[in-house]
This record gives sequence, structure tokens and C-alpha cells, in this order.
Amino acid sequence: MHERIYVCHTFYHVYVACLKEFHILHQFSGAIIGASKAGAGSEMAGRATLVLSKMSNKFGSMVDRARDCGLFEEVIEYDEKVDTFFPELAPLRTNTGSLPKNMINRIKFCKRFAQLQEKYVPVDFTKYKDIYVFCDSDPIGYYLNYKKIRYHALEDGLNCIKYGDQARYDNNGHFKFKAWLASTGLIFIQNGWGRYCIDMEVNDISILDYPCPKYIEVPREPLVQELTQSDKDLMLKLFVENMDELKKQLEEGADKPRVLILSEPLCDLETRERLFKDLVRDYGTVNGKEAIVMIKQHPRDYLDYKTKFPEVILLAGTFPMEMLNFIDGLKFDKLVSVYTVVDSIKFVDEKLFLGDDFMDKYEAPEIHRLNEQIIDD
Repeated sequence: MHERIYVCHTFYHVYVACLKEFHILHQFSGAIIGASKAGAGSEMAGRATLVLSKMSNKFGSMVDRARDCGLFEEVIEYDEKVDTFFPELAPLRTNTGSLPKNMINRIKFCKRFAQLQEKYVPVDFTKYKDIYVFCDSDPIGYYLNYKKIRYHALEDGLNCIKYGDQARYDNNGHFKFKAWLASTGLIFIQNGWGRYCIDMEVNDISILDYPCPKYIEVPREPLVQELTQSDKDLMLKLFVENMDELKKQLEEGADKPRVLILSEPLCDLETRERLFKDLVRDYGTVNGKEAIVMIKQHPRDYLDYKTKFPEVILLAGTFPMEMLNFIDGLKFDKLVSVYTVVDSIKFVDEKLFLGDDFMDKYEAPEIHRLNEQIIDD
């Protein structure tokens, strides 16, 4: 029986998995790892398996670095398939206009989707004591529900449920009835509502609008505070493919006002280009002085910033922004984000979180104001 397995869909998920593994290691004899392969240095080192879904994120060369870093027993890629990959499921997703008929179709959908997914699942989850799944709304959640395998769920992004409670929004109308069905295992609802979900880790319960009996609060900041310098160095080596290039970029304009803008996969590409050009124009100054502007690309944002924004310095989308916290002496005057939660960022003087009011200018409010549309019944 193996100890732990993490199913990750993004670089941020891998970052949190690393935090959790370091926390476990620090509970045992001050273990230090990184110089050798997984399993060396401590009885607890390298006891977890890391599963990287290829469905929505390109992990690239990080896969090999994860295998070599010493923190994981095994690193496995997962060719997870979305429901649209299977044409036979389409009729079961059609709204019939009848709640009973929709629920019957949904019961069939949840079962059949999991059955079709099974051939792509690369590990036997029954051989693990603890299973941790980020974003269980993805196909893996349906599979575990179908196989009656118990697991721990974790929030997709830091405090993300505050800005979009997807479980309730996706099941708007008759939610209590649907939640009851999920509790029987007949249908599946993510984020702590599934029958076989043991608990749902969130960073801060107090900020969430709607309760869930399986929410447990596991703050991320104490895990970060536990990190040693060697832990931080290991994560930088894991996530950053070319540290020399990154440091060279970050050193540009160090003696001038500097602004960091976080890109996100918002809207369509044309609207997204307009949105971020507006951000560069409107927030590219500090105290009235023109600033050096850098854009940290989101891993799933495929806008060609290098071509469209030749005047800015583009930071790669192949590492989580939290890695910048670990670079000594890094300083920005201003950080600008639309929806990415920036509470964990330490290297800026001013943080601007723009949110829904800003996005109203670029798309219909109902597209992004999810929680306001939830019917609590």
C-alpha cells in the first residue's frame, strides 16, 4: 500500500502538493532532500505519487524535473479526457426541460462518463492510503465516484470559491435535491458534495458565502512559513526551467518604478488583447512616472503577448507566481490582477485586485458574476 497520491491539473496544484509534502517531511527528523532521487534522505521522503493531468495544462519539461527532484516516489502523466471527447455522451447533456428527465439523464451520464474514462486512468487508486484531488470537477472526480473510492478534495485556486462557487452555480435550482442525489452517489457534484469525498480543503472558510459540511480549513500561509531555504531552492529548480534567464528579466529596470500584471485566460483572444492593453495603459505608471511593465503569463493563456505587447517584459507561464516570492531582493511597486487572488504575494508595495466591476466593461456581467446568480434552495 502506497502512502499518498496527488492529482494535479495546474502548476499551482503542484505547488500546493509540494507544500503539503514539505509539511509532512518537517514533522519527521528535519529531513533534507533534493540532492538525490526520491526515497533518499528520510523514511518519509518520496512517499507520494504525483499525477499530472494533460487535459488543460502543458506541464512540459517540469515532468522530468519533478521525477528528479526527490520529493515524489513517482510522477505519472494522465491523459484525462473531457466529456466532449466521447460523442455518445452528448444526448445525455441535453436539457429536456424536465427536472426528472434531466436527473435520469444525469445519472446515466455520470456512470457512462466514468466508464469511458477508466481506460485512460494510469494508476490503481485503491493502492493508496490517501488520495488528494485538485479540481475534482474534472473527469477524475466522476471516475472516483463511480469506483466508490474515497478521496480528499482541494480548492482549485487560492480562495477561488469566494469568487465562483462552481458546485452551486453548476447545479443552480433545486440544489438541495441535487446535493442529496450526490450524497447517494447516483450523480456527482464537485467540491465536497460527492458521496466519496472525505473532505474539501479550503484556505479560509470565513470568506465563503455558502457552507458545505465537508469544508475543512487548511491555511496555506503557515505551510509557506515552514519552508526552509533548501525547500524554496528545490521548488525553484522544479518549476523554473531557466533561472538565469528569469533573473535577467527580473533585474531589468530594478532602479526604476516597476509594475507586474498577471495575465489570465479571460474572454476571447481579441477582447483579451484589448483588456490587457488597457491595463498596461491605465496602470503602467507609478506616482505619475512611466514604469517598467512586466506581464506574468498564465499557463492557460495562449495570447501571443510577445508579438502583441513588444513594449513589455514577458515572464513565462510555466511556473506558479508564488515562485517569485522565493527570489531574494525582488521588488515591484505595483501588482495588477483581474481575478487571480494575490494575497500570498510578498514582493510588491501595492496590490490591485480589479474583480467583477472591472470585467463588466469587457463581457456580459452574468458570465463572471457567478455567485450573484446562485439560487440557494
